[in-house]
Amino acid sequence: MKLKRIGSVLMGVLSGNPQNEPLHYGEVFAVWGYLSVTKGNIAGYQVLSNHTGDEDLKKLLEDSIQDMKREEEKLEEILKVNGIALPPAPPERPYATIESIPAGARINDPEVSAKVSADIAAGLIACSQAIGQSVREDIAMMFGQFHMTKAQYGAKLLRLNKEKGWLIPPPLHVGTPEDC
Repeated sequence: MKLKRIGSVLMGVLSGNPQNEPLHYGEVFAVWGYLSVTKGNIAGYQVLSNHTGDEDLKKLLEDSIQDMKREEEKLEEILKVNGIALPPAPPERPYATIESIPAGARINDPEVSAKVSADIAAGLIACSQAIGQSVREDIAMMFGQFHMTKAQYGAKLLRLNKEKGWLIPPPLHVGTPEDC
């Protein structure tokens, strides 16, 4: 009986229809972990949006939240179809005006931008890893789409950081030993 099950699983893998293929443990972990972080980032970015005074940065955060909610739906559907429990989600955060947050308790725009930049970098790595370990083409393609979206946000945020003067570059290497 066990041999029959293994045979049917292998046939699913070789069928050419990714939805008939079982997820392997790495794919499950990648989807579940990415969803867990996404849920946390949605709530976190709602808080950061309340602290943001710069309209361009606020728009980027709001757009990012909407994209993460779309990702959340796709990821939840995959887990549900495969009978995998969803990670817990923090509650939605209420809207607050920046003026209602005491000045000493506010997160400054450059700090918000740095946090989001770091999140984008980590997300790019997570997506790349998920793509690399995927056997199911639909999972790899989904993470490829997430990667492309994150890369676009990264480019927008880099441009914004430069325009606003928020980018703090590391020491620049402009000379060579021969120049000294």
